[in-house]
Amino acid sequence: MTPGLPGSAAQAALRGARNRCPSCGQNALFLKFLKPVSRCRSCDQDWTHQQADDFPAYLAILLTGHILAPLIIALVNHTSLPVWGLMILIISFALAMMLAMLQPAKGAIIAIQWWLGMHGFEKPPRPEANPHPEAD
Repeated sequence: MTPGLPGSAAQAALRGARNRCPSCGQNALFLKFLKPVSRCRSCDQDWTHQQADDFPAYLAILLTGHILAPLIIALVNHTSLPVWGLMILIISFALAMMLAMLQPAKGAIIAIQWWLGMHGFEKPPRPEANPHPEAD
């Protein structure tokens, strides 16, 4: 296995979600908020093949809805806030959560595309399974 390569798709996705190059983990994956770099400055991995499209937004909306639903129910049932106050609070939380989740979601999706060799990415080398785990 090449040094610096992740050992699994989950590790690659975590690197991407943290705005790190999924391949080496050294440099930033994004040039701007949602604009990935063309190439990593450390490992020279080409990121122009990524096609995350709208999936990060769908993922951010799905997670926001599932996280906010119990909070909305609790706010409505256990506070005496007026409707306009609830609306301002809920919309503010929803917008903040979706914006906070967009870049990590896109980074994780780009990393998984790379790990699986999708859209023109070449699959990275996989760690070799140890045939004799008791020897470690």
